Amino acid sequence: MVEEVDPGEVEGTDLRVLKYPDPRLRGANAEITEFGPEVAALAKDMFKVMYAMNGVGLAAPQVGVNQRLMVFNPQGDRLKWLNEVILCNPVIVEKSGKTDIMEEGCLSFPGMAGDVERSLTIKVTFQNAKGKKFTKKFRDWEARIFQHEYDHLDGVLYMDRLVPESKQKVQPVLDKLVSDFGPGGAL
Repeated sequence: MVEEVDPGEVEGTDLRVLKYPDPRLRGANAEITEFGPEVAALAKDMFKVMYAMNGVGLAAPQVGVNQRLMVFNPQGDRLKWLNEVILCNPVIVEKSGKTDIMEEGCLSFPGMAGDVERSLTIKVTFQNAKGKKFTKKFRDWEARIFQHEYDHLDGVLYMDRLVPESKQKVQPVLDKLVSDFGPGGAL
């Protein structure tokens, strides 16, 4: 797993990844009803931030935009832009009973990683940046990325899904993130 980094300002965008315990990470996220250049521009900026942080996925709430939008590239490589996926208003319609446990990190939890159990295969419906509807199956690594980002759209953070042994292991990092966040919710 590649270590995520905080690049500070990312050229070409004002977006910044919110860090836990910012309350906006658990906020309600509205469905996208207006499609067009604004959605595509936001997705493009989200990819810029994701790549600058060595990530493979990013949900709009992580950059302070409380909408049901996520982007990912399973390779995490901006040169492999044909692998970029933009999903608006996604819904999981089917999950496999077969799961696995794998280590995950999250751009909103710097310096932290832990084991999370996820379904190996999922079927989803979503719209693209132009509003066109699709149904797609994701497997293995892509299914894991999707489920991680999808949780953000529901205000669920990956720390909520950590297996018990991992929760214990990362508690000092969580405590530091809360302490660094400061009183009143400001850094």
